[in-house]
Amino acid sequence: MTKSATSQDLKVTHLDFSKKSKHLNPLKPFLGVLGFILVTCLLIAGFFYLDYEAILHPGFPLFGLKGTPSSPLEDSEAIAMAPATPPNVNGRLGFLDEGGDKCDIYDGKWVWDDNYPLYQSQDCPFVDSGFRCLENSRPDSFYTKWRWQPNGCDLPRFNATMMLERLRNRRLAFIGDSIGRNQWESMLCMLATAIPNKDSIYEVNGSPITKHKGFLVFRFEDYNCTIEYYRAPYIVVQGSSPKGSPQGVRMTLRLDHMTWTHLKWKDADVLVFNSGHWWSYGKTIRNGVYFQEGTEVKMDMDLRTAFHKSIETLVDFVTTQVDTNKTQVVFRTYAPVHFRGGTWQTGGHCHQLKLPDFGPLPNKTEKLVDIVSSVLSKHPQGFQVMKMMNVTPMTYRRQDGHTSLYHFGPENGPGPLNRQDCSHWCLPGVPDSWNELLYALFLQRESLHSPNWTQISQVPL
Repeated sequence: MTKSATSQDLKVTHLDFSKKSKHLNPLKPFLGVLGFILVTCLLIAGFFYLDYEAILHPGFPLFGLKGTPSSPLEDSEAIAMAPATPPNVNGRLGFLDEGGDKCDIYDGKWVWDDNYPLYQSQDCPFVDSGFRCLENSRPDSFYTKWRWQPNGCDLPRFNATMMLERLRNRRLAFIGDSIGRNQWESMLCMLATAIPNKDSIYEVNGSPITKHKGFLVFRFEDYNCTIEYYRAPYIVVQGSSPKGSPQGVRMTLRLDHMTWTHLKWKDADVLVFNSGHWWSYGKTIRNGVYFQEGTEVKMDMDLRTAFHKSIETLVDFVTTQVDTNKTQVVFRTYAPVHFRGGTWQTGGHCHQLKLPDFGPLPNKTEKLVDIVSSVLSKHPQGFQVMKMMNVTPMTYRRQDGHTSLYHFGPENGPGPLNRQDCSHWCLPGVPDSWNELLYALFLQRESLHSPNWTQISQVPL
């Protein structure tokens, strides 16, 4: 009896298993896992190709820009704080309109603009290889899409043809350090967009665009104008120390003498100065570079005092040696660096910064800017003869725009993590915005000589 029951139970068990096995599909778990993997990959791919504009303004097309920020959490927080492009820019006063001169064009915000950049580096032969970040394998291009928007007015839209026409038979010269060179190359590219034949733009001495100690003069043949760069990191003379100098003095900065090249540029029609990047302990005293007045080396003079005296020398020179009725003079303030975790010599980095800093500015004033402003304020003719273009606060926010790993040339690709450049700027990029401000100041001065011409020049951004 027991044996018969056991046999019957086994039959039922086998029968049940046979029925259940018919409903089992061995592919189902595999297909489920495969589907999950595919959905995950699509989400990741969508993130990598997501257009930044779609994040700022929901409802825009999702695809367009290459690249992606490195940290989704940090970027999403920054995006939430990002100011959107105003829907009606024409509602504001134009900088060149009547009353627009009271607008503080340095008080504003960075806004996303799909019409940017103003040019592509591959289309401009006048850019150092070290500034060609996208060509040097930088994976994102977000940094090219930001436009500076003053809070109180609209800047005129940059018009290369118009500026070249106003520069016909004239000279525009940049005098300063390698950040000034950055801005000069930006201006070359911006103006070159109006010239189909790039061969008609050339260096008058046949010198190539390379980093060197000297000067470069590019002529726009169609307009007989020149865009010039003169290397002068300190504005004043840097030279050998006088005889009998104390031990350790390798070179001096002659604080009471303008740079030797002044005879070449002082008669230009527009002068754009910059200084500050080299005014550091590491580039002066630690390297045996001290300060000199007359024949005396001032061993105890501090950097701030020395910089103050150099700006005094510049302002005195402009008021006495430059015909400011003919020549427009602008001083572009210091552009902050953004090294994290060290300096350029100690492994500082910035390559992971893919967005502007939308947070509050630090509770400190920029000492170098204060010094320039102080000198101009105290000089009887200071602000009358020289405009201070204060780009320091706006540039402080642009931590994303540096060449970082991407300054070794297209043939080399990204550089090592410990050799980053968080001082110079990718082109196109931040220096283009400085030049848009310069363009506005240039048109403003031109309008004083041709009032009716202003009406056709004020096209808002």
